[in-house]
Amino acid sequence: MNYTEEVAAFSCAGNHLLGILARPQSPGPTGVVVVVGGPQYRVGSHRQFVLMARALAAAGFAVLRFDYRGMGDSEGEQRDFQGASDDIGAAIDALCARVPGVTQVALWGLCDGASAALLYCFDSLDARVGALCLVNPWVRCEASLARTQVKHYYLYRLMRAGFWLKLLRGGVRWNALGEFVGSVFMAVSGKRDAATPSSYQQRMARAWDAFSGRIFLLLSGDDYVAKEFLELTRIDPAWKHALTHPQLVRHDVPEADHTFSSADLRALATELTLRRGLYRPEQDAS
Repeated sequence: MNYTEEVAAFSCAGNHLLGILARPQSPGPTGVVVVVGGPQYRVGSHRQFVLMARALAAAGFAVLRFDYRGMGDSEGEQRDFQGASDDIGAAIDALCARVPGVTQVALWGLCDGASAALLYCFDSLDARVGALCLVNPWVRCEASLARTQVKHYYLYRLMRAGFWLKLLRGGVRWNALGEFVGSVFMAVSGKRDAATPSSYQQRMARAWDAFSGRIFLLLSGDDYVAKEFLELTRIDPAWKHALTHPQLVRHDVPEADHTFSSADLRALATELTLRRGLYRPEQDAS
């Protein structure tokens, strides 16, 4: 399907924001807002968001990728993902206004862009959001990083003969050993930075549980952020039902890194988004 790209300028809290709208010749009722992780702007790592938006538009989805306030070409003070809900709401308004046929929106986010999408749902209860495409969601706290390092890095090293030979020969720095001991202590001490009801991780979990639309979860196998997320779903009571959400569609890509950095992996992420994330009823008839 043919599509065009145009500048989409809109306002948020008195600031001018800038985005790029990929508009199909015959757009369907579902549009996509790309929620950028940060600090980053609308192009994405390896031009990922540009290429994905064009592919989705060619498949019939209107796609808006935009800069938060204070990033890229948008005005205002720079903010992190926890302060982006107003920006996301303004972007959804802009997409629906520019493409009147769009009645439902999917939020697509990588890393803390995925976290920001969930926080927007928690803050707004916006009924227009009918799907979430979440890639390697960011849930980091000090304790979660320590647990992940111990489980997926230090234990791996301890099981390798080369590490012990290096240690016996004095090739391991003392401060590295100190980092290991500190990580173990943090991992087993029972500290739960994410356990307070107001923490962003807990608000994400509550939004996840309450969301009634499709949740497409895409996880990279070669990524600490994805491993931290899975660890949190295993140990945190607030997340215990996340992976059994009735509308969850999960896909793991063992060979993928955090940003799907190769051309083949970027193409795969887009294909999976189209095939498993942006469900359309007519797919059942095909």
